[in-house]
Amino acid sequence: MDERDTVEAGGEDGLLSIGAFARRVGLAPSALRFYDDCGLLRPARVDAASGYRWYAPGQADRAVTVRRLRAAGLPLVDARVVLDGGPDEARRVLAGHARRARRTAVEAEAAIEEVLRDLPDGAPRRAEAWVGAAELASAVRQVAPAVATGAARAEFPVLGHVLLELADQELRLVATDRYRLAVRVLRPERVAGGPARVPVAAGELVAAAAWALEWPEAAVTVEDGAAWLSRGDGRRALPVADGEFPAYRMVLDALPPVTTRLIHDRAALAEAVRAAGERGAPFVLDGPDGGEGGDGGADRTRVVRTGPPVRLAFDPAVLLAALEAGVGPDVLFDVSSPYGPVVVRSADQGSFTTLVMPVAAAPDRAN
Repeated sequence: MDERDTVEAGGEDGLLSIGAFARRVGLAPSALRFYDDCGLLRPARVDAASGYRWYAPGQADRAVTVRRLRAAGLPLVDARVVLDGGPDEARRVLAGHARRARRTAVEAEAAIEEVLRDLPDGAPRRAEAWVGAAELASAVRQVAPAVATGAARAEFPVLGHVLLELADQELRLVATDRYRLAVRVLRPERVAGGPARVPVAAGELVAAAAWALEWPEAAVTVEDGAAWLSRGDGRRALPVADGEFPAYRMVLDALPPVTTRLIHDRAALAEAVRAAGERGAPFVLDGPDGGEGGDGGADRTRVVRTGPPVRLAFDPAVLLAALEAGVGPDVLFDVSSPYGPVVVRSADQGSFTTLVMPVAAAPDRAN
């Protein structure tokens, strides 16, 4: 249950509501909930009846340090060392992260320069808008890889499309291939009419979103079963599929309670998953002490776990696509059972959710 920000400071024992504490330390309430889930910043008290979280004023220093570490892009696994380890260990972790950040910045700058050199010259194309064009392009990039291809698309053509759903003052982009479900929620600058939902061709949506980036805003319009993307000086049609898109909300609403949470360094985990795929082996997500790539157990990654141990096997290609679509240095897995879908999310973007199906329950490692 989300705490109402109208519950202000002045609770019992001088505690602060999550909204008041969030404003004091410069963190969003959603981030504070995530850090509670991770065990990085527990509230001083949780009301047993309402579920409201309450924080002590003395927790502000730790919260501000967490905010600064996250602004620097430090993975949660390393942030825990800085917060709870000794000064020497903290300096070692921070120095190592600074070296990696400088190297990443240099590599990114070089890549951007190459792209800029290859951009075509010419007058901007035409378009119009109600959501940020960059935010829309990011959402399309995250969701589109989950559309069905091959046999699944041939059997269910609508799964080769991205659902555009306008409802409740939100624009939702949804895609699924039955093994993975990706949902990104955008909050438009303004909304007129609705509700509406149409499945549109993924390729045309990707191209139109890239086209819209030449303007700061873009508008998604649905009318009489047709859809198009606009920017300030023109629009591009988005072909609409026949057939009904799956009721994805039923899947989300039917998820059982989370029993285990795992937090990984996203880049390190992606590298291990990629290595498993190159060996042609499933990737085993191993709760107690990391992840391993198949039977060889060669690719270990650090993990922070809350809840009982789990072992799950994934198709490396499916899991890697979910990891690459994420944002931020960390990835969190919400596990309800070894057989059902696993929710993959990040602290840095609560508006993007991915569900990934395990390929099978992974057997215990032989003694």
